[in-house]
Amino acid sequence: MNWEFALLDFIYQHFYHPISNALMVFITYLGEYGCIWIFLAILLLCKKKYRTYGILMLLSLLITFLIGEVGLKHIVGRVRPCDVQPFVSILIPKPDGFSFPSGHTASSFTAAVILFHANRKWGIGALILAFLIAFSRIYLYVHYPTDILAGMLLGIGVATALYAIYRRIRKPMAPTVISKEDSRW
Repeated sequence: MNWEFALLDFIYQHFYHPISNALMVFITYLGEYGCIWIFLAILLLCKKKYRTYGILMLLSLLITFLIGEVGLKHIVGRVRPCDVQPFVSILIPKPDGFSFPSGHTASSFTAAVILFHANRKWGIGALILAFLIAFSRIYLYVHYPTDILAGMLLGIGVATALYAIYRRIRKPMAPTVISKEDSRW
């Protein structure tokens, strides 16, 4: 964890500025409770062409929440860096709960990956926003870098698996071809 605190402290000491502070607080609030992603999923549900992706996004957000927030956070029980280094003045209200994995990051990446499958342009924008939200959590000293990495992997993994299942189910069953030898039965 020494390298993680070294990175957190470097950012804290060298990048804090009133403008970047306000920007990071704003960006982190975009990811609060997955609200921006839920809003985007609802917009997708409103358009028939993208309805399936809206459903997939909501499902991926739910699965990611259950695995990360309900499961892993309580199993790992990692204390947040702002609790370990109480001398650090954080810019947002101190989050409740444990640190690993980052829920903001996991929900951002799971939604962004689904959005990328729906529309590449939107997906690239969503992935950029997901990276910014993830970075904001480190910047604000409420997550370790490995919390962010785990959140990214969880979100990407859930979205990729869910999309693969969807593609598998959606793909029509290939007709069974019976050879002449098998037709005698």
